[in-house]
Amino acid sequence: MTHASFSEENNKALAVFGGNLIETAVSFKLLSKEIDVSASDLNKMISRVSNVDSSCAVDGTRLNLHKVVRVAPNTNASAPSVVCAAFRAIFGAIAIDTASSDDAGTVFWRLHGDPLGNALAM
Repeated sequence: MTHASFSEENNKALAVFGGNLIETAVSFKLLSKEIDVSASDLNKMISRVSNVDSSCAVDGTRLNLHKVVRVAPNTNASAPSVVCAAFRAIFGAIAIDTASSDDAGTVFWRLHGDPLGNALAM
């Protein structure tokens, strides 16, 4: 796994794609449970689950992604933005490898846990 600080050949595009997949998974799960949810509540849920500091980086750190992502010498591999990008890139890669955004969403919920946005202890 390569951060943009390390090389021009990196996982940034997969991180963007993975972030969009996570947002889609959250939207699908919430709308499937409550079709009349307000746009405001949906946006709040997406924001909570995709938040870099309180959700995304927490999940990525639990997976020890900071230990495997390659970064430039002056970049902190444990920084929330670095760990979160690595975490998101995983789901982009899963979707590409399986040719299924649903598979990426399923793996996301297995890792993330609580659909209300709280990371589960591993």
